[in-house]
Amino acid sequence: MEVKIGVQHAPRELVVDSADSAEEIQAALDAALSGDGTLALSDSRGRRVLVPARNIAYVEIGGGVSGQVGFRG
Repeated sequence: MEVKIGVQHAPRELVVDSADSAEEIQAALDAALSGDGTLALSDSRGRRVLVPARNIAYVEIGGGVSGQVGFRG
């Protein structure tokens, strides 16, 4: 699952390719925002991405289209 995180005062968004479902990611986000904690996600390579909840501008959860090649006709 591809997750894009906009961080306040940062010129670029963070992109994380996570093995978690959209529901699991949303639950982690809800927990971080409710307690002014830290959003913690693991990517497909086993690395952890930590973002302080107070700095999150937006989160986009999507399927991603990695690996597609070609033209649509």
